[in-house]
Amino acid sequence: MKLFQIEEPDGSPADDGLPGLAVGIDLSTTEAVVAAALGGNAEILRDRDGNARVAVGALRRPDGAWDGDALREALLALRARAEKALARPATHAVVAIAGPVDEAAVRAIMPAGGAAGLVIVMLVDAGEAAKAAGAAGSDAAARGAAILAEDAAAPRG
Repeated sequence: MKLFQIEEPDGSPADDGLPGLAVGIDLSTTEAVVAAALGGNAEILRDRDGNARVAVGALRRPDGAWDGDALREALLALRARAEKALARPATHAVVAIAGPVDEAAVRAIMPAGGAAGLVIVMLVDAGEAAKAAGAAGSDAAARGAAILAEDAAAPRG
């Protein structure tokens, strides 16, 4: 059963010759958002129609457990959105979720990210991610996660 299908035939594929980017993903609601930060300025990535949100549906089962298949599909869709918007690979992500980051979230989201082609470098509570952006509003968690992703993926010298 497919949970959703997203098609955005609005651009060429990512240029695999460019280095990959780390993105911020907000999975704290049923409408997820992906953002990228360059030089500390986070930008929400939109489709060609200007839509920022991607409907991901329920990422938890009725018993409260994370749904690995739904997570993988959501992360695939958000990675594709990022790669089309940036025209380069999205390889790493910081993911913001609703509530505290617990062992169950780590056990579900980390492998789902790997299955979607993303290395999840950090899971963070959406409220904490919003603080990293120094802003409030509906997209603050995604912007904050993008800033954290840029910092986490920066080369160490």
